[in-house]
Parts: sequence; C-alpha cells; structure tokens
Amino acid sequence: MVDKVLQELSPEFNKMYSKVGRPSIPPEQLLRALLLQLLYSVRSERMLIEEIDYNILFRWFVGLNLDDAVWDATVFTKNRDRLLEAEVAKEFLALVVEQARGQGWASDEHFTVDGSLLEAWASAKSFQPKNKKGSPPDDPGNPTVDYRGEKRSNETHQSKSDPEAQMARKGAGKEAKLSYSGNLLVENRNGLIVDSRVWEATGTAERDAAMAMLQEVPGTGRVTVGGDKGFDTAEFVRECRNMGVTPHVAQNLARRGGSAIDGRTTQSAGYRVSQKKRKRIEECFGWLKTIALLRKVRHRGTLKVDWIFTFACAAYNLVRMRNLMRSVVPT
Repeated sequence: MVDKVLQELSPEFNKMYSKVGRPSIPPEQLLRALLLQLLYSVRSERMLIEEIDYNILFRWFVGLNLDDAVWDATVFTKNRDRLLEAEVAKEFLALVVEQARGQGWASDEHFTVDGSLLEAWASAKSFQPKNKKGSPPDDPGNPTVDYRGEKRSNETHQSKSDPEAQMARKGAGKEAKLSYSGNLLVENRNGLIVDSRVWEATGTAERDAAMAMLQEVPGTGRVTVGGDKGFDTAEFVRECRNMGVTPHVAQNLARRGGSAIDGRTTQSAGYRVSQKKRKRIEECFGWLKTIALLRKVRHRGTLKVDWIFTFACAAYNLVRMRNLMRSVVPT
C-alpha cells in the first residue's frame, strides 16, 4: 500500500528538490522513516535514527542496505522540514483513502465528525501578556513566574514559545493548557479517517473545521454526518442542510432554546445507526494520542502541527486497512 502511494507521489517529489548541489535524503525514505516513527511510538527523531542504524526491519522498510550509512539526525530534520512546507501529507492521506474506496472499505455517504485538544509544545510560563516590556528574568533558562490572581485570556496573553497555540480546557473544572484543535472526518463503514484539520483552539473550532471538511466531500449525493452534543447548534444544523448534508448529531436538550434537531430526524433508523457508529471516532483519537504520541505535539505552529497530524491519520488508516485485509476470507 505504501509503495503504491509513494509511486503516485513521485512527480511531486521531483518538483521539491533541485537537480544541482549535494544529493539529499530521498523524500520516499523520509516518509517511510516518519511512518516508522508513528507506528512504533518513537519519541524523537534522534531515537529514530538510532533505531534505523541497528534495526534490520527498519532498514528494510526505509530502503537501506545493511552496510549503508545512516543519516545524521540534524540532516534528517533539515530534509524533513522541506516536506513540511509542501502538501505531501494531504496528498498522502487522500491517496490512502482512494485505495480504501477502491477496495470498498470506505463509505461515501455516512460520516462522523469530532475534535479533540492537542497539547502544544509550550509551557504555561510562556503564556505572557502581549507586548510586555519588563525587567529581565532572574533565570533565563527557567524563570520564576507568579501568575496567581492574574486574569489571563487569549485576547490579552500569548505564548512566547508558540504564538499560535491557544489556552483552552477540555471541559468545566479542567485545567487550561496551551493547545491546538485536532479535528477528524471519519466514514462510518470501517472507521477510516477521510479528512483532518488542525485549527486554533477557539470555542467554535470543531464546528468550523467540520463545515470545511464536509464541503470537500466528493460527489453530489446526499450524505449524513454524526456528532456529539457540541454540534447541536442552529447555525451548524442550518449550514449542513444548505450543503445537502443531513445532521445526525446528538440532541442537547439542556441548551437554551432546546435542540436544533427535530423529531423527524431522531425517529429515523439512520439517526440511531449514526449515533451508534459515531463513537468509533474516539478510537481514532485514542490511537493518534497514544501510539502516534500526538497527545502533546512536538512541532510548533498550526501548519506544522496540521502536517504531522494529517500524516498520522494516514498511518492510522494503513493499520486499519491491514486489519481489513486480514479479515477478508479468501475465495
């Protein structure tokens, strides 16, 4: 599956690298190495290079012979940054989803949306008032910061380490952390990730990202989308119906004005199936945060976090598709 995707991306790789100068790491090997890092929960790129150096399985998958020299970790990171600047991750995920549709594993009519917070690579100490000019810190490496009693918000404060990260909390009573909003669009047949978005963690990021992903669903037929109570708003339901999407979101009866979903929708058999299937999206987030180690991202900036998040979604799909291949009974 990976060989086929990389072969189709070959023309894009040719545009990324100059024909003059020293030869760099082939992008195919870079992507294979990054896949190994996600699949085997390798914590850092330096540890990944060490693993490739002595692990025969890793060498075989990347495409290195036993006597080939392994790249330096700094060189690997520099070449990886070139991939981050391109739309390789989006195209990689799209080609994996295309393979799944070719096998009949992915539905093109029934979907689920949801979002989750990804903790940013920045500490609470870095969340300081904007345009603050004060005395130098007592310890530049680990300054003493006392923000007790200080009212901090994303409008008045900003992280010095990652300015695009937003202070957000998962729910009432939870601690606030610098985070990004990771959002998924999953098909309901086998729980494969069709699209993903990483946005700033605002109060409406999940619904806004869901609308953006639903607009890119191919085809002109009517589709359904499941979701939790956070999507039960009049604006989201109205925009879904304007796009020809039937919202099968959970009712939030405690909301002021009641639920935006009427009884005609909730009484249908399709609504009950969507509500049952939508829970599978939590398996995707669980894999991405525990196996791919994206509970706390190691990149800074929305574009870079979105790239690695999207590529991790493609890795998750490859694992699911492998399991689906095993479940097929030979005839």
